[in-house]
Amino acid sequence: MQSAIVLGGGMVGVSSALHLKRRGWSVTLVDRKEPGLETSYGNAGIIQSEAVRPYPMPRDFATLARIAAGQTNDVRYRLASLHRHVEPLLRYWWNSAPKRHQQATAAWARLIAYATPEHEIFIQEAHADNLVRRAGYRLLHRDPAAFELAIATAEENRRDYGVQFRVLDGRELAKAEPLLRDDLPGAIHWLGPWTVSDPGGLVAAYARLFQRLGGTIVTGDASTLAETSSGWSVETSEGRIDAANVVIALGPWSPDLMLRFGYRIPLVRKRGYHMHYHGGRSLDLPLVDTANGYAMAPMSRGIRITTGAELTSPDAPATPVQLDAAEATARGLLDIGTRVEPEPWYGTRPCTADMLPVLGPAPRHRGLWMNFGHGHQGFTLGPATARLLAECMSGETPVVDLTPYRADRFGGH
Repeated sequence: MQSAIVLGGGMVGVSSALHLKRRGWSVTLVDRKEPGLETSYGNAGIIQSEAVRPYPMPRDFATLARIAAGQTNDVRYRLASLHRHVEPLLRYWWNSAPKRHQQATAAWARLIAYATPEHEIFIQEAHADNLVRRAGYRLLHRDPAAFELAIATAEENRRDYGVQFRVLDGRELAKAEPLLRDDLPGAIHWLGPWTVSDPGGLVAAYARLFQRLGGTIVTGDASTLAETSSGWSVETSEGRIDAANVVIALGPWSPDLMLRFGYRIPLVRKRGYHMHYHGGRSLDLPLVDTANGYAMAPMSRGIRITTGAELTSPDAPATPVQLDAAEATARGLLDIGTRVEPEPWYGTRPCTADMLPVLGPAPRHRGLWMNFGHGHQGFTLGPATARLLAECMSGETPVVDLTPYRADRFGGH
């Protein structure tokens, strides 16, 4: 029986462990916490089947100047930490040029096509249908010109990728969400995405399915990973464990571990915050306020507000300026009630400099495999990229060619 250690208990790691287990592997999942308590817990809870284009970095001077001046809420930065981000940001900017972004989109869209079908298999097997709603979400626009541009882009996505949507003018939006302010220009209702009332709960449900199939979950320290004569070992609460293969699925922590083995993978680490609110009114569907850089979603703990990106250092204290601004703006749309938690949650999104995940075997180490760097879409793409990785590890031909996602595309080691 083939054996593997999977490092990382988020959506990507749990899905990787599950896909291998379903193929008959002996699999141990290792994380420092229980599954679903890190980045996979803190997102907006949307399985974004409409997200056929990865997020490019703005390239126009006006937008970059507004970010630099701290005038936007979707991107903020700490000046003292900016040096950490310069190299990956420059690469990100370079890869966001129209032609290169178009190439990334072609590779990205092939993955997104498998997002909801692969989740559906796990959802049914994990008996987690109660957490999922298949009615899409809405993208709110406040500026009529930006709204028209977004509609044009949506129409391109429908033409090129079959993405389905409906345009709601202000009157139709007010009818769909009667508790919202009623003087807004309108919204795009993406019809295909699924929304989840407890993102961490869905990851935990997948983890329980993994265990029911015979998989093992233990607490351990990924930094103890070591190459052995027969494969790989990790120190855990159950002692040392060994396997012929190891999968690195540690999200934003993955490049630090890979660097120990000589692989230098540039990553833009984007911190995000969230907070729950109760005692007010709720929404029918999640709403993304594009002009103010936040999402607002009805969840099991109340309305969750999720922020955009903060560029900071990994150990920097919480600076929830974006959350405070988003909350103030959200209160202008809807009575969201009062905060549930005493402090905001925060986590880090792992975004590669070319916007594509790192997926497949390490070029120079037998049995070392990677599945990380999904940007804002680890929750969406976890089961899809896990399937491709498991196919590759099992000697099958992956349903999507893995060439665009290989680790050696970044050059020097």
